[in-house]
Amino acid sequence: MKNIVTLLAVLFACQITTAQDYKFGKVSKEELEETFNPLDSSASATYLFKYRKTFYEYDRDKGFQLITEVHERIKIYNQEGFDYATKAINLYKSGSHQEIARGLKAYTYNLVGGKIEDTKLKKEGIFKTEKSKYRNETKFTMPNIKEGSVVEYEYKIISPFYQNVDEFRFQHAIPIKKLEAEFQAPEYYNFKVNMKGFLKITPKIENKRDKITFSSKSRTGQSGAVRTSFNSSDLEFTKKVSTYNLENIPALKDEPYVNNINNYRSSVKYELSYVKMPQSTIEYYSTTWEDVVKTIYKSSSFGDELDKSGYYEDDIDALIGSVSDPKKRIALIFNFVKSKVKWNEYYGYRTADGVRKAYREQVGNVAEINLMLTSMLRYAGLEANPVLVSTRRNGIPIFPTREGYDYVISCVELPTGNVLLDATNKYGSPNVLPFRTLNWEGRIIKKDGSSSLISLYPNENSKNSILMMASLSEEGDLEGNFRSVKTNHKALSYRERYNNTDEDDFLEKLENNYDGLEVSDFKVSNAVELSKPVMESYKFFKESQADIIGDKIYFSPLFFLRSKENPFKLEKREFPVDFGYPSSSTYRITIKLPEGYKVESIPEASAYALPDNLGIFKYMLSQNQSTIQLLIDTKINTSIISPLYYDTLKAYFKQLIEKENEQIVLTKV
Repeated sequence: MKNIVTLLAVLFACQITTAQDYKFGKVSKEELEETFNPLDSSASATYLFKYRKTFYEYDRDKGFQLITEVHERIKIYNQEGFDYATKAINLYKSGSHQEIARGLKAYTYNLVGGKIEDTKLKKEGIFKTEKSKYRNETKFTMPNIKEGSVVEYEYKIISPFYQNVDEFRFQHAIPIKKLEAEFQAPEYYNFKVNMKGFLKITPKIENKRDKITFSSKSRTGQSGAVRTSFNSSDLEFTKKVSTYNLENIPALKDEPYVNNINNYRSSVKYELSYVKMPQSTIEYYSTTWEDVVKTIYKSSSFGDELDKSGYYEDDIDALIGSVSDPKKRIALIFNFVKSKVKWNEYYGYRTADGVRKAYREQVGNVAEINLMLTSMLRYAGLEANPVLVSTRRNGIPIFPTREGYDYVISCVELPTGNVLLDATNKYGSPNVLPFRTLNWEGRIIKKDGSSSLISLYPNENSKNSILMMASLSEEGDLEGNFRSVKTNHKALSYRERYNNTDEDDFLEKLENNYDGLEVSDFKVSNAVELSKPVMESYKFFKESQADIIGDKIYFSPLFFLRSKENPFKLEKREFPVDFGYPSSSTYRITIKLPEGYKVESIPEASAYALPDNLGIFKYMLSQNQSTIQLLIDTKINTSIISPLYYDTLKAYFKQLIEKENEQIVLTKV
């Protein structure tokens, strides 16, 4: 019976999709009455209709401009879907050129007393802000939102950046019932089409004729007999029209340990290859990674800045004059730049104001800091080169585009191996890059302009060693001493959290993280001494860490440190598991038993291993009359695990969590 009801719901949904009118304002009663998506009942909202058309329009004064028209209709099922009632439109700018949003029209629809009621978005619900020197934002929040509302809006973006076509995204965190998209390009613009994701997307491609009409006026004759003539001429051309029509697109659901879900989102990117205007020579754009690198390296805001050295030479001479060891030179220069120039939190591989100004004013963007660092290392006689990086937020640079990279770091080649450096983070150290940069591979650029790929992931494990000595009372309360020692990326992450916040706030978060843990005598060692592991220690007290039933006490020997939930929940995962860096954790816990109790049963020792030495979990318990010792050792030996191992990894974590939650049973003597 349940299957029949589901089938009928799906058929009914298909009928609505087929019959629905998607013209703006034609929201139906059936759409408002729908309480869930028949194909994904877990969805908090659904795109009922998603439309985008991007095309070129000729302006007599400005030439070709890129126009994008957007129309979206969204059904909101519950409060979790209220986020979809807010829309942010990113508008890019460069110098005096900027994108403009026009023609915004938006309504919220509700069913009131069996009738459709619409509420118009007013000007006070629209907010325009300058997000950075490169981006403006127009943001609006729809009015009168309720569970069951439908929101609908349309707008147009006019862009002078004709070469930059935003990615067409065909998959989102919520399902899409109906999607239409269109891209038109005149014959003068030749594009490469790059597709990604797991949906099968095939556009309908047509060639259509179009024309541009040029108008002019002229005056002839002399005073008293002036005649004005109006002339016009047409320039005919062919445009390629690519049309996409998709229905019932499933949601792309995020899960822990994904570097950037956009890497796996089904989408199409149009990348400009060359421009050939009438009576003009061909203007080529990036078509291969070699072209991309050559263009970047020859840029005045990259290669030229890398060659400048006069502004720092005296300071570097004084710094390393008596030091000949290459590693010591690296450390001295690296620490000098970190302390000298503060990062302004702007990304990019191009300098904005130049390395000289950044050095003088002691603040700069990523490129200014790390190109400066690279130049100084070269001046010190080291084989140093810049490395282009695509950060996690930017995604993996699958296709050769200049937008594929948004960051630059430095690499020193030594006989013992490469040393990767990023001086934007004051808590970073050689080969311990900020987490944002740990994204597959970077592209190292040599002095001759050639390039090659280099792994950004570390080879050395980041360690977290925990020592805990605790006493369990017969009431089930726990008190004791806790100490942890962290290295590499685990130390970097801890220092960022600890040093960038007030200690009282840090302690409050710590106590809340362990659900009401009471902490005293808190101490952190080596918070800024980067050559040493960071150490945290404190005394603690926590109530109700055991269940008391009759004359027996039940508890997990990991207490509040145990894992409670498997992070991997999807039945099937088509993208890799990205841990960011290899890591190991060791727990050494000594538990003093309450007087008058003895061990009745204790979990058995166990060990679980992932295939191909990807990871291991070891669990060992020992006991004497009054204490129990627990040793747990876990390792994930690689930064990325292929989706081919997903089922095995999911089962591994299930076993691990079950083992951590197994209980020791005490009974009265």
